[in-house]
Amino acid sequence: MQEMQYLNVRETKRMTTELESARLDGRFSGYASVFGMVDQSKDSVERGAFLKSLRRKKPSDIRMLFQHDPDQPVGVWNRIKEDETGLYVEGKISTTTEKGREVISLMRDGALDGLSIGFKTVRAKISPSDGVRKIFEVDLWEISIVTFPLLEQARVVDVKSAGNVLPSPREFERWLTRDAGLTRSEARTVISDGFRALLCKQDAALGNNLASTIVKATNLINSRK
Repeated sequence: MQEMQYLNVRETKRMTTELESARLDGRFSGYASVFGMVDQSKDSVERGAFLKSLRRKKPSDIRMLFQHDPDQPVGVWNRIKEDETGLYVEGKISTTTEKGREVISLMRDGALDGLSIGFKTVRAKISPSDGVRKIFEVDLWEISIVTFPLLEQARVVDVKSAGNVLPSPREFERWLTRDAGLTRSEARTVISDGFRALLCKQDAALGNNLASTIVKATNLINSRK
């Protein structure tokens, strides 16, 4: 059996994120890493890997960068913790800098939807049966907003709107299709004519199912705030 590895090389792990809203004041939350999922480089970050690092560092000590570039900080992490899913993060992109506004704009357009952790592996072991490297401890340095992901399971679960600003029609359509499970045509009917118009186009049973789906999706989103 292969012995534990103690490495001093800086590494990154990129994760997919998904944005809930485009009218941002810069605040968002999600998962920068998901435990037990094998990524494209055959690595799996295990539960507890971040605990020692997070005991030593405050969230603000972990830099929020753009594309892992130390010359391009774009905001501040306000909360970083391990839970049963992975590395949960809450942060705020700066709206007072040109780069911060650019990142928010790219998020609005759907061009940026990735998170990536920058770290040093402290303790890991490669499984001889499948070649997967299980990472048991890391020294976390930074978490970046990036273009290309490695792991599909990590997502931004909430992007908070500024004040009580309503979502744009495009944002609402995206929510209806992704979270409520409507087709694009059904979502556009809701947006243009209201939910009652959609129910008129469906039989009663299907209409009730759609209503139930939307209620469930709304409760799911609210539970994550």
